[in-house]
Amino acid sequence: MIRNPVMSFIADRLNRILPSQTIAVTQKARALKAQGSDIISLSAGEPDFDTPDFIKRAAIRAIEAGKTKYTDVPGTLELRKAVAARLNADFDLDYKAEEICVSTGGKQVIYNVMVSTLNAGDEVIIPAPAWVSYPDIVTLADGTPVIVQTDPENGFRLTAEQLRAAITPRTKWLCLNSPCNPTGAAYNEAALKELTDVLLDYPDIWILTDDMYAKLLYDGAVAKTVVQVEPRLRSRTVTMNGVSKAYAMTGWRIGFAAAPVEFTKQLIKLQGQSTSNPCSIAQAAAQEAVSGPQDFISDMVKVYQERRNLVIGMLNDAPGLSCALPEGAFYAFPSIAGVLGKTTKGGRLIDSDEAFVTALLEETGVAAVHGTAFLTPGYFRISYATSTELLVEACTRIQNFCQGLS
Repeated sequence: MIRNPVMSFIADRLNRILPSQTIAVTQKARALKAQGSDIISLSAGEPDFDTPDFIKRAAIRAIEAGKTKYTDVPGTLELRKAVAARLNADFDLDYKAEEICVSTGGKQVIYNVMVSTLNAGDEVIIPAPAWVSYPDIVTLADGTPVIVQTDPENGFRLTAEQLRAAITPRTKWLCLNSPCNPTGAAYNEAALKELTDVLLDYPDIWILTDDMYAKLLYDGAVAKTVVQVEPRLRSRTVTMNGVSKAYAMTGWRIGFAAAPVEFTKQLIKLQGQSTSNPCSIAQAAAQEAVSGPQDFISDMVKVYQERRNLVIGMLNDAPGLSCALPEGAFYAFPSIAGVLGKTTKGGRLIDSDEAFVTALLEETGVAAVHGTAFLTPGYFRISYATSTELLVEACTRIQNFCQGLS
C-alpha cells in the first residue's frame, strides 16, 4: 500500500473537517457558467445589492488620506466606538469601545471565540439546521459539536426543553443564530426569554449570539438579542455581528464581537498572533456604514420581502416540495420529502437531498445547497438575494424539474 506523503503530513485536526459545502457549490456553479452552461446560482449567501456609494467614498477617502498602514489589532478606536454605538442604538445596550474586537469577517469572530475557549471534549450546543461552518470551527478548536435538531412545526427554533436536555457538565457554549441561516427562523423576545431563563440556571455556560442577519427581518418584526432580553447574561455573552449582509459588504470582510473586557482581551491576544488587524481601508468603510445613514437597509428589506413572497409561493407550487415562510435573512429551506424515491427525466434516482441538488444543477442549471450541509437531511437551501427575473426563471425550472419526476 502506497501512502500519500502529503496527507500523512497534514495535522489530524484538519482531516476532521470538510471544505465549506456552500462555497464548493458556488465554485462549481461558477465553473459551469465559465464553460458556457446556462447556470442560475442560488447557492451563495451574498446580497446582490452593491455596497452603497457613501460607504465606497469613505474607503476612497481613506486611501487618499494614506490610511493604508497597520491599525490596532482589534481595529481602530474610531471604528470600535462606532460599532459600540451602533449595537447600543439597535439593541438598547451599553457596550464600550474596549469591549469590541473587529475581525476579518464574522467567521473569524467565531473561530477566535472557539479557539480561545475550547479544550478537548468541551461541548458547544448548535441548533440545527445551522450554518455549515459552526461544527467544523468547533471541531478545529478540539471541541465537540452537540447538534440539536429543531422541529419545523416549531418554526425551526430551539425550545427551552431541548436546550435543557442537551446540557451536560461539559457544555461550554450555546451558539444561537437569529435570523437563522439557512431557515430564516427568528427568535422574538418571548422565544429568547425561554432560552435565557434556562441559561440562568447554568452559570458556566456562555452564549455566542450570531446576529449577522438581525437587520433583515420581515413583516415589521424588530430584532432582539440575548443581552437585551436578559442583561444578567451580559457577563458571559459574545454578541457577534458585522457589515456583510445588512450593508451589502461581503467582500470587505469585517465582522465584530462585543464581549466583557477581559474576554475581549483574549480575542485580541489570539488575533494578534494570527491575522492581526483587519484591512485598514475596509475598516474605514465599515465605520461609515455603521455610523452613516441607515435608511437604505429598509429599502433592501422591502425588496427581499417581495422576493421571499414570490419564491415561497413558487416553491410551494412545485410538486413534492413544501416550504415555510422565512421570518428573516434571505434564504428558503424547502423540504423534499414529497420527491424522495422518484426518478428524474435524466434517469437519476432522488434518494437524498444531495442527489436532488446535484440533479437539479446538472439537468436544469439551478445551483442550490443540500440540507445535509446544514445538518438537516431532506431539505435544500436557496438564496433569494438575486434579481426577481432570475428568481422567477430559477423557480420555474425547479417546478418543471419536480413535475418531470416519476
